[in-house]
Parts: sequence; C-alpha cells; structure tokens
Amino acid sequence: MAEPSPVGYHPPVPASMRCAPVLGELSIVLPCHDEAPNVEAVVRAACDAARTVAARWEIVVVDDGSVDGTGERVRALAARQDRIRLVRHERNRGYGAALKSGFREARYDHVFYTDGDGQFDLSQLAGFLAAPGRRPGAVLAGYRHPRRDSLLRALNGRSWTALANATLGLGVRDVNCAFKLFPRELLAATPLSSRGAAIDAEILAEARRRGYPIDEAPVEHRPRRHGRQSGARPVVIARALLELWELRQRRARS
Repeated sequence: MAEPSPVGYHPPVPASMRCAPVLGELSIVLPCHDEAPNVEAVVRAACDAARTVAARWEIVVVDDGSVDGTGERVRALAARQDRIRLVRHERNRGYGAALKSGFREARYDHVFYTDGDGQFDLSQLAGFLAAPGRRPGAVLAGYRHPRRDSLLRALNGRSWTALANATLGLGVRDVNCAFKLFPRELLAATPLSSRGAAIDAEILAEARRRGYPIDEAPVEHRPRRHGRQSGARPVVIARALLELWELRQRRARS
C-alpha cells in the first residue's frame, strides 16, 4: 500500500516567523522505557516546542521501569526546570500504562504526547497545530510521512492500522503514530483499560463514540538513532491483539 500523500502539509515554522502562542495551556506527555541516550534531547526539545505554542505549559515524563538511568537523567533536568515533572513506575508496566499515568498527571486543557525515543522532531509541533482545517475541540492525530522504520515494522504498522480501523471503525491513517493532541476533558472522561499498544486505538474509539471530531496531519518521522525498539516483540503484539479483541467485545456489549 502506498504512503498517503501529504495533503495540506506545512513544514515546521521557523523561529523568525513564529507568532503568539496558539494554545493557552499545554501538557506534553513523554512515555519512556530505557531511553537514557535519547531522553535529555527529547525533553529539551519538548520544552522549546511548548514555550513556542502555549502560554502555560508543562512536560510530564513517565519512566516506565527503566533500568538504564533514564529516570535519573530526567530528575536532573527537572531540578533545573520546574515545568518538567517525572512520574516513575517501579517496574515496566507497558506502553499504555505509561501513557495513562502521564494523562492522569497532566494538568492543562490540551494534552499532547510523543515518544521519548527521538523519532519525531518536536519543532514540527507549531506547524502541526496550524494544520489547515483543524476544528476547535478536535483530536489532532499525526500520520508518519514518510515512515522511517524497517520494512517489517512498517508492514506491522499498516496491518495494525487496517485491523484497528476494521474492528473499531476509527477511519484514521496511522493509528499508533505517537504525535497526537487530545482535549484533556476527553482523557478525563474516558476510563482507559489498555496497558499495551492498543491504547491509541482505545482513545480514538472513545473520541468517535463521544462525538469528538478527529483531524489528521502528516508529520516527519526519523530513524531511531539510539536504543532498541520493542514494539515488534511477539509478547507486545500478542497483548495488543488481545486488548483490541477485548475493546471490540466491550463495544459490542455496550
């Protein structure tokens, strides 16, 4: 299947062209697991992006049971910048569990999340929020264009998106793209159950059910430079499939 064309794509806004913040409040949630080589650069980039687009902002980093010093590096950054907060899981609970912890801690009206692995350039955030046709109060979901992963991961991602769309009626291009903006009221009203990779599908399904529009915009994706990817592990895939089935069953009952 061909990559979707970048209709309406706007590149990151240069510093010289940036204007007033486009959001009043913004929480940026960064889930991390063993991202010590990446996390400092990602957190600093998140701070730069947040202060460009929001009047009031915070960075919530969720260390999901890392054993490589990720939490210690974030703690050192937080000691110098009080808008950075660390949430730590004593053991690895899973991607969905990390996001849920971050969403619970988020205090501001808009909640954006991306991963702590550095595969997204956060300087894109201003252009992302200025996507043409973006509707007030909508979920804004990114899709990777182009996707800079191995062929296997890219095929897995497309297959997962097709399956989640067919199962839950989501109608989006890239279900698990880790570049999304949610209204905090949606997250606060939604009792999320997924602990693994089905978390995105669950939130998008709840947004559809509750009548929130979902807008989409392309984002550039970068190859991972440091650390290991875990999304293609059989146990991760099996958990995601089980959780998707449980979401489908719950939806059918309700």
